[in-house]
Amino acid sequence: MAPVEGGTPAAQGPAELPVPNVTPPVEQIDGVEQIDPVRAVGAAAPVSKGIPSATVARLPGYLRALNHCSETGVSTISSGDLAEAAGVNSAQLRKDLSHLGSYGTRGVGYDVEFLRFQIGREIGAATDWPVVIVGVGNLGTALAKNSDFSGRGGFRVVALVDVKPDLVGRELDGLVVTHQRDLTATVRATGAVIAVIATPPEVAQEICDELVACGITSILNFTATVLSAPDRIAMRRVDLGQELQILAYHEQRKQDAQRKQDAQRALDGPGTRGHDNHQLDPVRVRAPRGRTPAGGTR
Repeated sequence: MAPVEGGTPAAQGPAELPVPNVTPPVEQIDGVEQIDPVRAVGAAAPVSKGIPSATVARLPGYLRALNHCSETGVSTISSGDLAEAAGVNSAQLRKDLSHLGSYGTRGVGYDVEFLRFQIGREIGAATDWPVVIVGVGNLGTALAKNSDFSGRGGFRVVALVDVKPDLVGRELDGLVVTHQRDLTATVRATGAVIAVIATPPEVAQEICDELVACGITSILNFTATVLSAPDRIAMRRVDLGQELQILAYHEQRKQDAQRKQDAQRALDGPGTRGHDNHQLDPVRVRAPRGRTPAGGTR
C-alpha cells in the first residue's frame, strides 16, 4: 500500500478485475456463422431490469458450477447438466437465466465462458471486493481461508480484526491480525466495503454500529444476534444453529412418519399388505361352490 501525506496507508477500495475476452456465441444459419442476438444482449453492460431476489440467491450456485466447468475444460453445458450441478430443476434454471438475457442455443446449450461473464457481471464477481473479517476465532479463521475469497470469487480479504491478545499481531494468510480498538482506522486504511462479523453475539451490535460509522455498506452476520442497521446497509445473516434446527425438524418428521408406519403395520398384523388396516367387505366375499354364505347348501 502506498503511503499518503501524513503516513496513513491509502485505501485501496474495490478493484475492477480484467474483463474476460469473451466472444458472444455464434450459431450456424444456412451455413453462415451469425451472432445470436438474444444471447449477446447486454454483453457490454449489466441487464438494467431488476432481477428477483430469489433468482439473485441462486446465481452464485450457477457461477460456482460454471467455474468448475471452466476449470475442467468444459466449453458448453446443457441446461439439464447445469441445473443438476447447481441443485435446481431445468425449468427454474432457464427462467433464472432469462432474466440475464441468456437463453442458450437449442441443441447445444450454454457457452460456459460467456455465461460465467454474464452472471459474474450481474452479481459483482467482476469486481475484487475488499472484505474485513471481525472475529478471528475458529469460524473467522475458516472464513478467511475459504476459497471463495479469491480473485475468481470476487472477494479479497484485506483485514482481520480481533481483541484476543494471543491473536492480535499474528499473521494469517499474509495478513496481520489488528486490534478491535483500531477497527475504524483499519477499515479506512484498507478501503473495505464488506464486513464479516464472526464475534460473540453479545458484542455483535456494537461492532455493527462501528462498522457502519466508518463507512462499511454491506455486512455478513455470522452471529445468532439479529442486528439493526440503517436501511442503506445491505445485511445478510447466517445462523448456523438455526440451519441445524431446520435440519432437525426434517429429521423429526421422518422419524415420526416411520413410527406411524411401524405402528400401522403392527395393527395390520402379519400377512397384510399396505399401510391401512384392511377389512374384508362381506358383500364382495364369494362363498365356496355349493354352499351359501350362511353355511347351508344351495
